[in-house]
Amino acid sequence: MSKIQQPDSSLSGLIQRYVSASGLLIVATVLALVCANLPATRHLYAWLWEQPVSLSIGGFNFFSHGGHAMTMMDFINDFLMFFFFLSVGLEIKREVLCGELSTRQKALLPIIGACGGMLMPVIVFFCVCLGHPLMERGCAIPMATDIAFSLGVLSMFGKRVPLGLKIFLAALAVADDLGGIIVIAIFYSQGLNWPYLIGATAIVAILLWGNHKDIRLKQFYMPLGLILWYMVLNSGIHATIAGVVLAFCIPANLPRGTRYYMEYIREYLKEYPDIDFNEEDRKKAMVLDKVDIQLLRRIEKASDNLISPLQDIEDYLVLPINYLVIPIFAFANAGVDFTGMSIGSLFHGVALGVFLGLLVGKFSGVLSFSWLSIKLGWCQMPEGGNWKSFASVCMICGIGFTVSMFIAALSYPAHLGTEAAEMLNEAKLGILCGTVASALVGSLMLNYTLPKESAKA
Repeated sequence: MSKIQQPDSSLSGLIQRYVSASGLLIVATVLALVCANLPATRHLYAWLWEQPVSLSIGGFNFFSHGGHAMTMMDFINDFLMFFFFLSVGLEIKREVLCGELSTRQKALLPIIGACGGMLMPVIVFFCVCLGHPLMERGCAIPMATDIAFSLGVLSMFGKRVPLGLKIFLAALAVADDLGGIIVIAIFYSQGLNWPYLIGATAIVAILLWGNHKDIRLKQFYMPLGLILWYMVLNSGIHATIAGVVLAFCIPANLPRGTRYYMEYIREYLKEYPDIDFNEEDRKKAMVLDKVDIQLLRRIEKASDNLISPLQDIEDYLVLPINYLVIPIFAFANAGVDFTGMSIGSLFHGVALGVFLGLLVGKFSGVLSFSWLSIKLGWCQMPEGGNWKSFASVCMICGIGFTVSMFIAALSYPAHLGTEAAEMLNEAKLGILCGTVASALVGSLMLNYTLPKESAKA
């Protein structure tokens, strides 16, 4: 049986990837707030997201839902976020197979912490909004931890933060995303359309057959994934779930193992002539004969086989997801219209429920569940951490943005009327304020609890 590829230095690659994108996410959020509130741009900003989007052949529109063309907002939240959830699904699968969620010892503490971090915010939200059915639709909004923002805050403290705490936060955020996906699939699906659901099942069967037959081409999985997205979109299940299903159908193994392909490359490199170039010839292009070209093609093919389809697609998605999809999503969804709002708007209803859910619920849930599991002997404190620094990281978990905004849009859709639109605006306000408060309080706690002697390093 072939060996699964190991990720680069545990979750270090994942951490670096999201930290670099957090700054652009902040810029997109600030720009959205400015455009949503300046008199000169407010109406244009709202108008933009209502424009229809189509990709039509004859009478068929690929970007249609229930026979109606998708709006620009639908296109972003349903189609572009399909690729975001595909990326999340690939990360989850990789971590489950060979990363920080691959063994009981590694996975238990982040998973238990994530469970507490999802349950307690829901309880806090319900306590604030109890008795109002429309408000209660948003109870899942404060469940999510934003991996980009949270790791971005943690990165500001550099090597003062023990690696064990960084890994705990990243693994918890991955487990948290999985919980959010399950919630979206169960609670935010509508009435099922069986013909489309059967069609989606058939596409999944083809994808699984391709996995079983070890088909490794992106050209096989991605077109079928787009068809799956369309089927799921019109089936009544939320379209972004198609991204996660596609991710779990993509092969993660190497047919003959890493060592086989490494030895294969080394053998062919030995056949390549060792040419002693002079200084002038080094700058010139070398004309290759057919034998050289065939040799290099074999090396190239073996090199491609060293990367599993899962990690290959995941790597291709990094730049467009972090530097295009998420910033566009933030710009479209973070625009809170402050017209008619006052400072008191944060202290009642949906805004207060989300704010306290993130600031109090996430912190208390992650910390209490983790504390109990460690005291019972099920888990161990992350290497290099203590209870003070661990509590500081738990506070950082209250930074919720991308998935929280996404669930807010699902909780209060436009077809529910003006009251739902107002609650969506309040939810966004609660998300922004809860995120900022968690980041500030968490940063102060980290600065106080982390060892000072490592600050220069």
